[in-house]
Order: sequence, then C-alpha cells, then structure tokens
Amino acid sequence: MASVPKPLVKTPAKITHGGVVKWKYGRGFSIGELRALGLSVDQARLLGIPVDERRETSWPQNIEALRKWLIDLLEGRAQAPDPTYPKLVKVKRKRGRAFRGLTSAGRKSRGLVSTKFRETHNYKYKKKAKERRLKKRHEATKGLGNLLRISRIINDGSK
Repeated sequence: MASVPKPLVKTPAKITHGGVVKWKYGRGFSIGELRALGLSVDQARLLGIPVDERRETSWPQNIEALRKWLIDLLEGRAQAPDPTYPKLVKVKRKRGRAFRGLTSAGRKSRGLVSTKFRETHNYKYKKKAKERRLKKRHEATKGLGNLLRISRIINDGSK
C-alpha cells in the first residue's frame, strides 16, 4: 500500500555552497500542483493530501508523483488516509487591564499618559501663582486657624 507522496521543494541555493540546488520534503502540495491534476484544495484535503497554501511554485515531479498515487488510489492499490485539515492556531486570552492600558496605573506604566509637568515642582509653583492671581484663597488657614479668626470677628462685633 502506497502512502501519499511527500512534495519536494527547493532549498535556497547558497552562493557559499557553490549555488547548488538541494531538494527537501515540503509541508504540502501547492495549489498550482493540485490544479494541474484538476483538484481543489478541499477535495485534496478530503483525500488526505497535505496542502501548503503559501507555496506558489509548481514542480513537474510533484505533479507526476501525485498523479501516480491518484491512479493507484483509483485502482485500489493505495488507500486514502484520513482527511487533513489546516492546523488550528491557538488564540491567547486577553491580557490584564493594566497591561492593556485600561487603568490609570497601566496607562502611566505603558507611557500612554503625557506627564509633562506633573512630577515636577514647577507645576506646583505655577499652579499656586495662578491661584494667587485669581485670589482663590488657596493658602487660607483651615481648621483651628479659621475658627480663631471667626471667633475674633464675632467677639469684636459684639463689643
């Protein structure tokens, strides 16, 4: 019983090795080689023939080997293997929220936030100067200081 023939492909001819062309077994038959035999990609996969959709070359020795195997298959001298399907690619799960920059800490660590003056004292000084200009009472005493001031005003007003 003959199994599915393996496709031959050329390896790159290196000049250092004298430009000699070497052949090796490939991943699968090209679409051009299958079309030369009148097969579609789906039909070839159902017959168990490996298909390499990335390859564009079509070599006569691959076509001839595949033709002989198909004749053997029709005459009953060969048996078709299980259907071959393209390899499934495993998709990685989503990364964490911080890694994707969905949190403030994540955005900062990934460099997605322009921090320009935020970490410098200049930002603070400019902000205070602006508040002084606008008379926002940003440096007014809070808590006990305000209570003492208010109590003085009340006491002075009651006299």
